[in-house]
Parts: sequence; C-alpha cells; structure tokens
Amino acid sequence: MLGRTIHRCLVGILSVGVLGVVLPTPAAAQPYDLLLAGGHVIDPKNGIDAVMDVAIADGTIARVAAEIPATDAERVVDVRGLFVTPGLIDLHVHVFHGTDPGAAYSNGFSSIAVDGFTLRTGVTTVVDLGSSGWRNFPQFKAQVIDRSVTRVLAFLNIVGSGMSGDPIEQDVGDMDARLTAMQAQRYPDVIVGVKTAHFRGQDWHPVIQAVEAGELVGIPVAVDFGQQDPPLSLRELLLERLRPGDILTHAYAHVNGRVPIVGEDGQVRPFVREARARGVLFDVGHGGGSFVFSQAVPAMRQGFAPDSISTDLHRGSMNGGMKTMLNVMSKFLNMGMSVQDAVARSTWAPARFIKQPALGNLDVGAEADVAVIRLHEGEFGFLDTQGRRMSGTQKLESELTLRAGRVVWDLNGRAAASDWDAAR
Repeated sequence: MLGRTIHRCLVGILSVGVLGVVLPTPAAAQPYDLLLAGGHVIDPKNGIDAVMDVAIADGTIARVAAEIPATDAERVVDVRGLFVTPGLIDLHVHVFHGTDPGAAYSNGFSSIAVDGFTLRTGVTTVVDLGSSGWRNFPQFKAQVIDRSVTRVLAFLNIVGSGMSGDPIEQDVGDMDARLTAMQAQRYPDVIVGVKTAHFRGQDWHPVIQAVEAGELVGIPVAVDFGQQDPPLSLRELLLERLRPGDILTHAYAHVNGRVPIVGEDGQVRPFVREARARGVLFDVGHGGGSFVFSQAVPAMRQGFAPDSISTDLHRGSMNGGMKTMLNVMSKFLNMGMSVQDAVARSTWAPARFIKQPALGNLDVGAEADVAVIRLHEGEFGFLDTQGRRMSGTQKLESELTLRAGRVVWDLNGRAAASDWDAAR
C-alpha cells in the first residue's frame, strides 16, 4: 500500500500549504481499490467460514471483515450468495507447452497453454508435476513460467529431459539426484518438488534418485506409480520408500501395473491407512485415465478422502471425464465432501504440502489471489475416466477470479465499471 501512503502524505502537505496557511483539504483517497461485498468467505488457514467482505489494495488483501464500508473502496463488487475463497491451487498439471512434435509433455503438444484453462475456473496457481527435468527447466521457465498470468510452480522430473515419452523416460542414466537437486537450488522460489513417473523397469532406481534429490534440497517427492509388469509393491513404496510429506498422485486410479488402494473386498487396504498415518499424502491427480468412481466412492464412504484435489490437466484429459478443477471438486461434493473441505484441499492444504505458506489463504498482506464461486443445486452428471457416470445435485462454477488483485475472469460482468448504456 506504499502508493496510497505517499498519496495521503502529499494530501497532508497540500492542506497546510507552503506558507503555513491552512488550505481546503481534498477528499481523502479511498483506502481500497476493490471490495468484494457480502460473500461467504472460506479461508481454511485462518478459520474463516462466514459472510464477510474482502478488501483489496495495491494487489494485496487489505482487510477481511464483516460490513466494510462501501465508501472506503473505489469499486464494490456484489458477491452475495457466492463463495469467496483463496485462489485455487492445482497441484498436478502439465503446462510445458511447446511445438516439438517428439517431446510429449516436455515442450510438446501434450501439455497445454496454461492461462486458457486456469483463471476461468478459479485457479490462480498451478504446479507442473514433472514435465521438465534439470536439463530443460530453464527453457520451461523462460517460455512458460515467466510469461504466464497464472502462477506456475514446478516439480522437476528425475529424468533430466522430463516427460518426453519413451524411450527417454526409461533412461536410468539420465536420472540424477545430484543434478536435479542443483537445479532446484538455483530456483528455490519456483521449483517446489521432485517427480518420478512412467518407469516400467523392475527396480526402485527412479524412486531412490527422486527421494535423494528431495533430501538434498528439503522438498517433497511426488510419484506416479505403476506400469510395471508384474507390478512393484505399492506397500513397499508407501511404507518403506516414501517419506512423510511425499505424495502419491492418482490416488483413486485402477490401472494396469499398480495395485489399487481399494481392494477386491471393497475396503481401503490397511497398509494405505498406515501410510497416511506415517505422513504420506494422497493426491487426486484425476487425469485422462487415473480416476474411477469404483475406487473413489468406497474410499470416501470409508473416510479416506484425498489430502489434495488436483486435475492432472493436459491435452489428453481436459475434455474427457475430467473437465476442470471445479469439476473435480464437484465430484467430491457429490461423494459427501463439504464445500469447506473441498476448498481446503484445493487451497491451504496444497500450499502447505509444497511449503508455500504465502499461498492458499487470505492473510492481510498476502497477494490478492481470490476465487468467487457459485454453488449450483440441480440435477447433474459426472464421468470418470472409464466413461462411467455418477449423478449429482451440486456443481461449482467460477464467477470471478482475481490474480494479484486484478480481475482476470468475470463470467457475468460483476466487476464492470458500468453498464454499456449508463451514459445514455
């Protein structure tokens, strides 16, 4: 709020005058740029779950309180009947979009151009989960991260060339913990973890290297586990290989090469619960092939909710069973999760997991990343990655998104300065 402070000082000087003569005092500047008025604020970090106003100044959260005077803001947006939350954090996406036809998710066509698929769904921060490795991360940063309105953070792939498809992702010679850690140390504000995925070999080399890199830098490891034939032991991965704070993504998948977390008896496997008790985290990572209701529904009924909700957004997933972050959150609402818990698992929880406490909350002074969301009640349908349908009665939709205090998505023109014909 430095600009406003300087303005107020200048007003004070002008009111005294250069010769000590008291001059008429100009009207005081309004302290807030924008006021989101009357919404139901959900801020899990700060324990807020009530109708309140959110005031924004100079791109940051200035105040969260009941009935902030409208006269204190240059612009007031009526958000009554809507939820106001921290900007959503999607913990699993692939956004290293490029034009190399042989590069898959790592500067190829399988990743997507991030701003076209995030802001319109309330997402202000994404975590690219392993599209780049230590070799090509600088290109990813210059080409995507530095050019995006969406905040883009990254897990480095343990493969130096990232998710470039086979045979590159099977090259154990390019899985280097030391070089991965060195690159992460160069960009500590952007690189927040290490990823291993898609390995088909019958050994633990990628996991060992990823965990070693994580240890060297003090960051978490995420694992996309499976594709081995016969499968490697999920129990060993969760109870012996991963550390507290490490992440199993695609938690509700049922794919070849991996034992699912819900067994044939319909029960969450005891070692899965044991892994959670020792601090291993379970992320949704919906994707195009890694989320089925036959896993998610019984797990939810037995109290095994995800620690974080994420999309695994990429070109092959965004038009199938998975549509958007709010679509995935809506599925969990219809499996019994509260709106409050869905918001927590999409804001403050992932912020903590990636050790970014400045994100996922509405702290005074925090960058004003805000999602305004409508909850629709009606008759809706949702698909999993096997094309199977679940009926539901609740669906979330993004009304307004703010990134660093700036309106970047406005579905119904709520934040417009005026109607087009107001001057007629």
